[in-house]
Amino acid sequence: MESSRFGASFSVKQCRNLGIDWQACLTWALDQGWRRFRLMSYWNEIEKQRGIYDFTELDRQLELIIARGGAVTLCLGVKQPRWPEYHWPKWARDMAKKERDAALMTFIEAVVKRYRNLQTIVSWQLENEALLRGFGERIDIDRKRLRREFDLVKKLDPHRPIIMSTSNSWGLPLRQPVPDIVGFSYYTVIHSHGTYHRTPHLIWLNRLRAWWLRTVEQRDVFVHELQLEPWGPRAIWEMDMAEQDKSMGPDQIARNLTAAKRIGAYPIDLWGLEWWYSRALQGDTTAWSAVHAGISEKS
Repeated sequence: MESSRFGASFSVKQCRNLGIDWQACLTWALDQGWRRFRLMSYWNEIEKQRGIYDFTELDRQLELIIARGGAVTLCLGVKQPRWPEYHWPKWARDMAKKERDAALMTFIEAVVKRYRNLQTIVSWQLENEALLRGFGERIDIDRKRLRREFDLVKKLDPHRPIIMSTSNSWGLPLRQPVPDIVGFSYYTVIHSHGTYHRTPHLIWLNRLRAWWLRTVEQRDVFVHELQLEPWGPRAIWEMDMAEQDKSMGPDQIARNLTAAKRIGAYPIDLWGLEWWYSRALQGDTTAWSAVHAGISEKS
């Protein structure tokens, strides 16, 4: 697996949702050759009680990846991949905003200080899709706070690049903070208002955006989240395989990978690792086989 070209997001929360053992899933991914990962530092799991940190689970994920010579982008902040998007600890939810923001800054500082000396961590991702409105629970969009978070991470670790996807699948970083590396999502099939829809993603438009970011903004750009798992009327674990395949069968997996490669914004971090493994455990390897074929195919 070429880590310069392909990686995968990995979430222990999604493993629990799917009823699979996260260590077995991550080990399987490493056995399949994956060496580039995006990991999460979920605030509500690490600091369940204010001021008391438990990094055991995240430490273990990093240990497994370090043992195989892998590389990690570590997510920071309250907004990180997987539902409910905003991972507030219970104790922070009802705080006054000023106090809650201060607690978030303290948490980010604790995470960065703990891991900034690990060479395995090659970049930070700050607040996943930070300015995306209308998706998630307990939404709190605050550009001024985002700037303070960015400045804090740069102060604590001035040498590692910060990745951000500051708006949504279509955004450009035209206002501060401007990240070192810009990531964007690439979703093609979603379910809303009772039916499946294809999104208006066009290869040429994303190529143009990548060109703009490189030449005008002078920033590296990559696909930080390529949809390779279903988006249906219910959660994945509540759908049977036939329903899952309506939005992400093997043919759609192949089309998504082909389109993402044609954009030419590498590396491409894939979204759905936990689901491929879950399907394989159920005796169906079609999803993983399609992924493997797509990333192995020369482009």
